[in-house]
Amino acid sequence: MKKQISLFMIGFTLFAITPVLAATNLGTRAGSSVDLTGQPAVRERTQVNYEKYETRTSSKTYDQKDGKNLYYTQPADRSEVYKQYASGTDSSATVRTTRAETYTSELKRKYYLAHPFFQPLEGKFGSVTDLSYSMSSYDVLLKPIGDGSVSDANGKWDMSQFSIKEDFSYGITDRIALIAMLKYDISKYKFDWETAPDDEMDDNDLSVLGLGAQWRFVDNDDWIATLSGYYQYQKDISNNFILDLKAGYKVGSSTIYGLARTWFVDFDGNSYGNGIEGETAEGTKASLFLAYDTDVNTVFYFEGGLGIFSVLDEDWTLNFEAILGNYDWHNQASLKAAIGWQPNDWMALNLYAKTSVYDSANGKDLTFWGTDFDTGVFTHMGNASIDNISETSVGLQAIFLF
Repeated sequence: MKKQISLFMIGFTLFAITPVLAATNLGTRAGSSVDLTGQPAVRERTQVNYEKYETRTSSKTYDQKDGKNLYYTQPADRSEVYKQYASGTDSSATVRTTRAETYTSELKRKYYLAHPFFQPLEGKFGSVTDLSYSMSSYDVLLKPIGDGSVSDANGKWDMSQFSIKEDFSYGITDRIALIAMLKYDISKYKFDWETAPDDEMDDNDLSVLGLGAQWRFVDNDDWIATLSGYYQYQKDISNNFILDLKAGYKVGSSTIYGLARTWFVDFDGNSYGNGIEGETAEGTKASLFLAYDTDVNTVFYFEGGLGIFSVLDEDWTLNFEAILGNYDWHNQASLKAAIGWQPNDWMALNLYAKTSVYDSANGKDLTFWGTDFDTGVFTHMGNASIDNISETSVGLQAIFLF
């Protein structure tokens, strides 16, 4: 949807650029990947920080030490005590009670689908449908250079996004599973200016396609560990290669775990950041682009963190994670919490929320760019100070095993 651009530059004009998602630990900050030496690259919507398919162990040991950690173990009910009465018709007949009970030691074990080490066993299929709502924003102060000027230098970048993501997995063996993924976004981007009319843009599209594999290479009474590799295609944005290592220690009804992830991102353009497109009052295409980084074709992102998954009772689970990440141009820390409900062996619901609690980008200066009306080439128009960065997501996962 095209909107009229209220921001204008004296001596410069703005050309079209399309908003996208740039990588953070939440994968929710809108951005763009462009070629600042010429025409902008095709629309980028990057969520390189793949929120990967939740995984859990499939320990085959039935040692009681395993217990509630990955399963819920419950003895079968004992049979009733049968009462046998002496035969006879007189009132003196006595009552005999015999404990003719039998005891069955069968165990019921539940496979927890929301466990962070879950993956389907050989011949089984897993499905995670993730419905989420994300919000991202920061304050902007534009500082034109040279002869440039703006109608309003103070504003706020704001993004809201509803996403539907599907992860589908299949167990090749009890230890190795293949995973396919796709994601559809319904997004709204806005520069909210103090005095000038707001600039807004809507963007709805399929954003992520991917394939990967997961190997559970350790699984015993005390430890569990997985190694995962993924390829993701961010439509019109980049090709991403992701490596994920996770290891946990089993303590009673909990798993305490650490994780490490890295992304190699190959952009279509040579710069990436936040952008919005529209039209001037005269009907000319225009845009404003805030660049996270310029003259860059590839980047690496890194994450590390700690988490704990606990079984509260037979049907309820709790999960906490703390993550610290380096995302090329800034560092960010975030927290995530999830509560899961699993009424049977094949279906679970997992409600989660995550938010950033620290971001080194606060107070940083980005560059902002536009394009010349005549040449269509991007021009550096000044700097943009950003502050008060906020990122939050809430979501519901429906998890199935069949």
